[in-house]
Amino acid sequence: MKARSGLSERKASCKWIIILCLLSFGLGIYITDGFARTTYSSGHLVIQPTQERELQVVSEDWDAKKKYGREKDFFREVSKTHEAIESLHDKMASLEVELRTGRNPKETYPADRKKAFAVIGVNTAFSSRARRDSLRNTWMPQGKNLQEIEHKEGIVIRFMIGHSGESGNIFDRAIDVEDTRYKDFLRLDHVEGYHKLTAKTKKFFTTALSLYDADFYIKVDDDVHVNLGVLAETLERYRSKPMTYLGCMKSGPVLSKKTSKYYEPESWKFGEDGNNYFRHATGQIYALSKDLASYISTNQNALHKYANEDVSVGAWLIGLDVNHVDDHEMCCQTPGFIFIFAFFFSSYYILFHYLNIFSLFFLFYQSVHRGQGMGKSVQPRLIGTVVGFVILLREWKKFISVVAR
Repeated sequence: MKARSGLSERKASCKWIIILCLLSFGLGIYITDGFARTTYSSGHLVIQPTQERELQVVSEDWDAKKKYGREKDFFREVSKTHEAIESLHDKMASLEVELRTGRNPKETYPADRKKAFAVIGVNTAFSSRARRDSLRNTWMPQGKNLQEIEHKEGIVIRFMIGHSGESGNIFDRAIDVEDTRYKDFLRLDHVEGYHKLTAKTKKFFTTALSLYDADFYIKVDDDVHVNLGVLAETLERYRSKPMTYLGCMKSGPVLSKKTSKYYEPESWKFGEDGNNYFRHATGQIYALSKDLASYISTNQNALHKYANEDVSVGAWLIGLDVNHVDDHEMCCQTPGFIFIFAFFFSSYYILFHYLNIFSLFFLFYQSVHRGQGMGKSVQPRLIGTVVGFVILLREWKKFISVVAR
């Protein structure tokens, strides 16, 4: 009995041991699994922020690089756009200047231009045939002599004239006939008019520059007489000096009254009433060096025209670094009888007003001895003599009054 009871107890204890082992095993698995889950979960909770921070840092770094790259690209594009705008602005400014001056970016002249020392343009009108003839009979060479002085001395002399407003006008035809005979005209693309002398002067410089490569370009009125020898000597002194503006410089009053002969409609631009013009050469004669003539030609459409041509030329040059030469030998204030004396015995004067007017007597004398014009009959000779003495008397009175002052 005791053996059975001991065996049964042993069996019971084995069962409990097995049960306890299973329970312990199950409990161990449960605890281990819970701990593992807790550890993983806890580890995940701790690790995730670190990973996120790392990812965030990487992401921020990428975003920063991306942003920096975008900023660089943006500023690069802005810079390119700014440069493009500046370039476009420069081009527009250049085009505007070209449009205003009415010229190509680089003005070129024909390759076959003739070389010359001086080109003299004598301003004349359709109705001034008598004046032209008087110049041809005195200081202005004709025919072969005109060609000779051009080839040997490099001095080109031409009457400058435009055309009438109507094609084939009688005035144009008359000039055609005269030019065929004398071949001493420079025809300008310009409509003649009393108040268009400034525009005509611009055209003279443009046309003369297109035909002749000269050191000087000279404008002369057709009522003055020029001593070519003295003029050439004077120009020679300034041949090597650029930007030369040579003439009889004056500074007369700005005339604001409409009744005045030289009325200036834009007198307000020159200040208060009673002000004088800036210094400029008289319009009877002045000379410009090649660079100044070229400047006027190049910018002709942008240069403002005042009522008086000599004032306009002075205004165009006043803002430039110009060598203003005030040469009193180029002034036309010589009394008539001194004109005769100077013409024969003096080499100190460049020009004289032939309408100053005793020189008309000299012209009469010349026409008599050359057998031209009014010298062919006795009556004109007598008339010329009387006129000469009357004018001599008048000029003498003028001279006395000047000396008395």
